[in-house]
Amino acid sequence: MKVKFDIECTPQEARQFFGLPNVEPMQDALMKELEERMRENINSLDPDVMLKTWLPATIEGWGQVQKMFWEQMGMNNPMQSTDSKNTKK
Repeated sequence: MKVKFDIECTPQEARQFFGLPNVEPMQDALMKELEERMRENINSLDPDVMLKTWLPATIEGWGQVQKMFWEQMGMNNPMQSTDSKNTKK
């Protein structure tokens, strides 16, 4: 035997029926505080500081990728020409 119930109710009605607390006021207050903090952080962002913080790490990361690439290709020093390799015998 299979019994199926379809109950149409709002989330607030379901919370009340099951005795769960209404957390909407707390969520609203937290969202307002989060929004204020995000606005303060966005307003305090200085493009010059961001570039100084992020750019060196990015350049260093690309340098490591390039070094790995050249090592995989079997070349330890990509700037060294093939003529200078042959003359160092």
